[in-house]
Amino acid sequence: MVDVAATFESLGKHQSIVESALNDLDSRNIVGRIWQGDYRVWSKDPTEIADRLGWLNLPEAMMSEVAGLTDFGAEVRDAGFRHVVLLGMGGSSLGPEVLRRTLGSREGYPTLLVLDSTMPAWICAVDAAIDPARTLFLVSSKSGTTIEPNTLYSYYRLRVAEAGMGDKAGANFIAVTDPGTALAELGGRQGFRRVFPNPPDIGGRYSVLSCFGLAPAALIGLNLGKLLGRAAAMQRDCAVAEAGKNPGARLGATMGALARAGRDKLTLITSPALAGFGLWVEQLLAESLGKDGRGIIPVAGEPALAPESYGPDRFFVYLRLAGDDNTGADALLERLAVEHPVIRLELENRYDLGAEFYRWEFATAVAGRLLGVHPFDQPDVQGAKDMTDRVLERFIADGALMMADGADGPESAAESAPESAAETLRELLGGAGAGDYLAILAYLADDPAVVAAVDGLRRRVAAEYGIATTAGFGPRYLHSTGQLHKGGPGSGIFLQLTADHNADLAIPERPYSFGNLADAQASGDRQALQARGRRAARIHLGSDPATAMQRLAESV
Repeated sequence: MVDVAATFESLGKHQSIVESALNDLDSRNIVGRIWQGDYRVWSKDPTEIADRLGWLNLPEAMMSEVAGLTDFGAEVRDAGFRHVVLLGMGGSSLGPEVLRRTLGSREGYPTLLVLDSTMPAWICAVDAAIDPARTLFLVSSKSGTTIEPNTLYSYYRLRVAEAGMGDKAGANFIAVTDPGTALAELGGRQGFRRVFPNPPDIGGRYSVLSCFGLAPAALIGLNLGKLLGRAAAMQRDCAVAEAGKNPGARLGATMGALARAGRDKLTLITSPALAGFGLWVEQLLAESLGKDGRGIIPVAGEPALAPESYGPDRFFVYLRLAGDDNTGADALLERLAVEHPVIRLELENRYDLGAEFYRWEFATAVAGRLLGVHPFDQPDVQGAKDMTDRVLERFIADGALMMADGADGPESAAESAPESAAETLRELLGGAGAGDYLAILAYLADDPAVVAAVDGLRRRVAAEYGIATTAGFGPRYLHSTGQLHKGGPGSGIFLQLTADHNADLAIPERPYSFGNLADAQASGDRQALQARGRRAARIHLGSDPATAMQRLAESV
């Protein structure tokens, strides 16, 4: 049994405000009211609360599905599939990506690839890795109308048919979606191998312990009973009414109280094996809490800095896996605890992820109460989608892709005019002050060279300007941190990076390509940021983005 309490907590002078928050939760019976489904914990309006609390009982409720999902995973294995490619975004993809990175595939089961991008380079990388005829495609969407998985389905349906499957191509597809969606109907019409209906009273970012996470986990042979068992133990502990003895409520109270005191940059540090967890936590915190001008900024995957480089807006949470190589992180956290609030959460083994998924979900709901925000909606996400649609409408009408700066198509600023690009970056960062953060919005291929260049830019900015940095690959982050960017505090500084599409791919039955769609999403996102008065700039990196970004970092 995992120890569900924080194994180490050092809050220093902030201990009193956390205890005050815990006492306030107890005096108002917040934990009990959450379990009673009382929407008034967060709002006078039950909309997107009363029908979004199914996650509370999910670990125990999903135990009855373990046998069926496990049998289906064995069926897919025995059918000879070598890969599973998940087509989804946000809550449909980030949980499975964490499971893939942390636990991997059991011997004999397919390899999981998560494709949550419209970038042609990402799609081409998947194409190069798979044989479509021996690949199972999992189309994952709560609403069934999300543009990214729908266009990717059209693309791969054609590829499977052309690989010799013909009219039998549907057997290479399954879906996870809410009952009665257009995707569920499509699966029935086009002969999908299986359509898994998910409980509709669960929001996407709270769905990792539902079919959205468990179906892909079953397909790669994970032990679902073990994963849910850890989560169910945490579920029971999070039912404890006294907030200080409730692991989820205690973490949530600490997050909320520290954010109200100016420590709103929750910086996640993990053991190496748990590095992927940050992708999931980013969405959970950013989309749940980043609204109404408030929020907690999740900082994940930030390159390690000298302790003196971290500002007084930081709060550190360390996920430590027993038996991993923790020497560097242990030493860093010991030094950070001298000046900053720190919590360490110990995992005995990788399946304790189940408990952490649940702990953080409960903590986020509690933090929403303390911050005075509705943790289950995402009111500012639609704006970027609407602006993307308008960009595409213009492209369809006259063949021109209007970028947010008014130019028809991107200018290769960093490649053809490196000094101009460097000046753009310096101007963007010139107004950075205490409490600000830089968000790097990279519409680039997620390959090792680019990741290393992004890390180098983050490290340089953090060291020179003393501000936190975040990074997300587009359009993935639109379904993750995009809500925080538009609806959260005005402390964000946004650097959008684009590059040439060295190859492009047509989308069947659409008048635009994947490259056009990705560019439209970048343009729509920047327009949405500008409409909110955010500090934002775009730099185009040309045909060699990693090299151009390295030069850009040197100019900081």
